[in-house]
Amino acid sequence: MSAAHAPAAAPRRSILITGCSSGIGANAALGLRAHGWRVFAACRKEEDCQRLRAEGFESPRLDYTDPASMDSALAEVLAATGGTLDALFNNGAIALPGAVEDLPTDGLRAIFETNLFGWHELTRRVIPIMRAQGHGHIVNCSSVLGLVGVKWRGAYSATKFALEGLSEVLRLEMAPAGIHVSLIEPGPVASRLRQNAIPHFERWIDWASSPRKDEYQTVLHRLYGPAGQDRWELPPTAVTERLVQILDSPRPAARYYVTAPTHAVGLMRRLLPSRAMDWVLRRA
Repeated sequence: MSAAHAPAAAPRRSILITGCSSGIGANAALGLRAHGWRVFAACRKEEDCQRLRAEGFESPRLDYTDPASMDSALAEVLAATGGTLDALFNNGAIALPGAVEDLPTDGLRAIFETNLFGWHELTRRVIPIMRAQGHGHIVNCSSVLGLVGVKWRGAYSATKFALEGLSEVLRLEMAPAGIHVSLIEPGPVASRLRQNAIPHFERWIDWASSPRKDEYQTVLHRLYGPAGQDRWELPPTAVTERLVQILDSPRPAARYYVTAPTHAVGLMRRLLPSRAMDWVLRRA
C-alpha cells in the first residue's frame, strides 16, 4: 500500500486529570502518558503547571473554586484536541481534620466547594462534549472514607459520601448516552493530602478551645509529626493501575477498591450490624 493510501493513524485518546501537582494525580498523568494517552495534567497553582509543562505535559491551570479557570482549561483542551475529550479524572481534593462539633459551617462549605461542588461543575461542563461525540469516561476519586466515617475526618468523609451518591445517580443517567461513570475508592495511599490539610486545619479548627483538647494530640501528631507510612499504605501507582483498567474497559464497573482496608471495609459494611461496625471504627 502506498503512503498516499495508508490509513490515517488513530488520534490519541485524551484525558483531563485534576490535582496533578503531586500524589495520585501526578502518578496518573505519568501512567496514562506511558499508556499512550494525551494527558492534560491540570493543577490549581500556576507554578505547578509550569513545572509539568517543563516535563513535557500539557498542563492547564484549573482551580475547582474558580469557574473561570475551568472554562479556560477546557477551552485549552478542546482547542488542542479539535473539540473532543475521551475521559475526565476528578482527583484534586483537600482535607480538613477535626471533630464535627468543632467544625465551623463555613469550613464545611469551603471543603465542599473544592471536593464536591467544583467536581460537579467541571463534570457538567464536560458532559456536553462527551454527549456530542457519543462516548466518554468520567472517573471520580472517592475514598474508603466515602464508605465509612472515621473520627476526626467528618468534613472529608461528608464530601466523599456525597460524591458517592452523586456518582451513583450520574452513572444511571449517563448510561444511555454512552458515558461511563466509575468510582475509585482508595484507602491509605501515599500523597501530600495530610501536609496540605495543615493550613485548612489552622484556619478553621480552634482545637485549643475544644472540650476535646486533650484528644487532639493524636491529630496534631499526624499533622505536624514525622511523616511516617501508614500500615496499609500503597503507592499512588495502585490507583493508576485501577484508572487504566477502567479506561481500557468497554463496560467498566461502578466502583474499584484500592488497598486492603477498603476491601475489608466494603466486606464489613455488608456483613456487620451498625453496632459492630461502630465498635471497629472507634478503634481505627
